[in-house]
Amino acid sequence: MMKTRIEHDLLGDREVPFDAYWGVHTLRAVENFPISGRPIGEVPELVRALASIKAAAAMANADLGLLSAERRDAIVAACEELRAGKLHEQFVVDQIQGGAGTSTNMNANEVIANRALELMGHAKGEYKYLHPNEHVNMGQSTNDVYPTALRLAAWRGLNNLIIALESLRGAFADKGVEFGDILKMGRTQLQEAVPMTLGQEFNAFAITIGEDEARLAEAAQLLCEINLGATAIGTGITAHPEYAERVRARLAEITTIPVVTAFDLVEATQDTGAFVQVSGVLKRVAVKLSKICNDLRLLSSGPRAGFNEINLPAKQAGSSIMPGKVNPVIPEVVNQVAFEVIGNDVTITMAAEGGQLQLNAFEPVIAYSVNRSTSHLIAACKTLEDNCVRGITANRDVLKETVRNSIGIVTALNPYIGYAAATEVATEAHLTGRGVYDLVLEKGLLAKDRLDAILRPENLTKPQHFIN
Repeated sequence: MMKTRIEHDLLGDREVPFDAYWGVHTLRAVENFPISGRPIGEVPELVRALASIKAAAAMANADLGLLSAERRDAIVAACEELRAGKLHEQFVVDQIQGGAGTSTNMNANEVIANRALELMGHAKGEYKYLHPNEHVNMGQSTNDVYPTALRLAAWRGLNNLIIALESLRGAFADKGVEFGDILKMGRTQLQEAVPMTLGQEFNAFAITIGEDEARLAEAAQLLCEINLGATAIGTGITAHPEYAERVRARLAEITTIPVVTAFDLVEATQDTGAFVQVSGVLKRVAVKLSKICNDLRLLSSGPRAGFNEINLPAKQAGSSIMPGKVNPVIPEVVNQVAFEVIGNDVTITMAAEGGQLQLNAFEPVIAYSVNRSTSHLIAACKTLEDNCVRGITANRDVLKETVRNSIGIVTALNPYIGYAAATEVATEAHLTGRGVYDLVLEKGLLAKDRLDAILRPENLTKPQHFIN
């Protein structure tokens, strides 16, 4: 028989595993919400955020003379263990839950209280010495603790994503330098356009990623506004008048995140607009990464019947029936992450819209979706960089031949022979299969030395003065 202890809540008595740091409130939540199979303990940054808040609250309440030094020290010590990565397996409530996050807050209160009791020399469940709600949750409500914890966790996640994007950007920029001397045909609407270098193409990938880093940094700033001190609906009931500022200062000190207290806590308690904004930026990142991966798949298509301009690293056999086939599996998986992030954005949008009156009850699914979008994008960036971009090579001969045979280079001749003549040359080249270069010379439209000067690679890939 498993050894248990008895705990009590408003619904009655329940047996809780004797060694569990969580208690009766957590037990009921585990029974009520078997939804995703992903407990909150799988999100380390959320557990650390909850621990940071509880430690800051204990310090603030002790500063105000509301909590004894002994209880403060025990709570803070337990929280420091959580921040160090211990006891995360005790956070067993499903990430998707009813109750606006109450079960998550209760799970944190119980784990911290029971570990603090041990540190004080008492047994788990001896709440007369230190109580999960009366002491660990003093001056707080789920409605200010939970959204604050979500913001802190999301802030960390966004900054980790920025780091991953920065590294990926560097990989594309390196390829831009490596491919800087390789001339190729640019394309619009999948049709040949005008020449460019492969380096320009890859450098554009790097620049667009850099733009998203900046947008993420802007969005992260929105998460620094917290409603801690609001308690239930923003009025601050049961909290000391000085609590909000004191707990903010302590939290900033513990986390090194520049948190600020919202100007109006009633508004802040019901508002989830920051998460909508963050999700929109995550969707932007996903869409742009997916477009880049579409390009990589097109440019590497073949090897004989496609573009075949670049080679992606071969990572695994591509078919159970076609020998020798290799597929662009890394860009494909990033595409799929992007599709998921776009779907998560719809979920976050609906959950934010579904809030009513003084509280949004659907923050758990917002948190779940933001975390999955962020963590999966981080993983996607890493595998795209390590398993694809760093190993890309160029098919120089293919690219050179494509430029030589392209009708698109006729565009460069417009300023010299006029649009009508250029159109005539392009049409004849298309119908006969002959090259633009030979037709221009044959028709006497330009002298050979001048034509050669106009069609030099350095004159085809950037603005130039007219060549006399």
